Amino acid sequence: MTSPFVAGPPVRIAGAPGGPLGGLSFAAKDLFDVAGLPTGGGNPDWARRHPVPTRHAWAVQRLLDAGATLIGKTITDEVSLGILGENPFDGTPLNPAAPGHVPGGSSSGSASAVAQELCDTALGTDTGGSVRVPASFCGLYGIRPTHGRLDLTGMLPQAPSSDTTGWFARDAETFARVAEVLLDEPIVPSSLPTTLVVAVDAFGLAEAQTAAALQPMVRRLSALVGYVREDLLAPPGLSVWARAQRTLQPWEAWQTFKDWLDRDNPRLQFSVARGLVAASAIPESERQWAALMRAEARARLAWLVPPGTILCMPTTPFPAPRRGLSLATLEPLRARISCLAAHGGLTGVPQVSLPGTVVDGLPVGLSIVGAPGSDAALVAVARALAMEMRR
Repeated sequence: MTSPFVAGPPVRIAGAPGGPLGGLSFAAKDLFDVAGLPTGGGNPDWARRHPVPTRHAWAVQRLLDAGATLIGKTITDEVSLGILGENPFDGTPLNPAAPGHVPGGSSSGSASAVAQELCDTALGTDTGGSVRVPASFCGLYGIRPTHGRLDLTGMLPQAPSSDTTGWFARDAETFARVAEVLLDEPIVPSSLPTTLVVAVDAFGLAEAQTAAALQPMVRRLSALVGYVREDLLAPPGLSVWARAQRTLQPWEAWQTFKDWLDRDNPRLQFSVARGLVAASAIPESERQWAALMRAEARARLAWLVPPGTILCMPTTPFPAPRRGLSLATLEPLRARISCLAAHGGLTGVPQVSLPGTVVDGLPVGLSIVGAPGSDAALVAVARALAMEMRR
């Protein structure tokens, strides 16, 4: 199985002494700049034509300043355009929780490194699900913060209106320690919400075994919060929201990478090249429709999940698929994953994926979603639920 780290000389940058993350190690997805090292972006032709950075990305510097030690850069799907974690150039990192299955992408290496206990935490990015999906598949805590909450300086962009920086951890305490540093906000029990919304359409879209396996976690979460009700996440249909996000995000990605494609004619795996070609042909009428649907989705979430309320849903509709499946087999799987992940980039709300459930021995996550800016409250829920589940 492929190492989760990109090829090259060993990396070790010690964190500042005496910081709140002293003693912790971390890795950074190869979309984050590390001074003196190329930012590879998961494609051999990207690093060749882009200068080696002279400064660390904001998130990397923030963790170093807090005392954590950087031990490596991790594999990503090509320029973050993937959701399963299979990279034909760098390889597919091991999913130790589900050997023989994909780790999830595009933050595949970061999730793999944490799951293999090679580091305590790792930075990833999430545009269309790239932290949430590998967190679910690898049995980890993972967060997509409120869009715009964290500084993305030094992070290779994909679709700026959806891009975020996130992170992984194996345990809730480490997850919360990192959150306090990156969010610059304490994680306190008093911030727990008072209302839980169970997204019945999201559970309905998940495979029956997955939905059933998540119910014990939902019951524990319900007991923790108190008042519970059921509702629809996306009244127009989860597939409609996914279509809107699959219109806006690829178009932005095309804008981000088209000059590189035109100038360098880089090597790309077929699925990535096909996606970019299709994105270039998205008509203005489709983009206008998708922009209206985004506005509606944001209004829906503002009403459904006000401050003090969280929503729960399956992070993914099933556990990790097997490695090496054909494109024809993978396409409908990707589409179903997108139906449960699209709301993140579309609305910008924060989301935490919680481990704790398996289906046929394979992990799958339960997600909690909150109002914009409620990131710390979601992390507090994650920590409180972990304590409850240990009893």
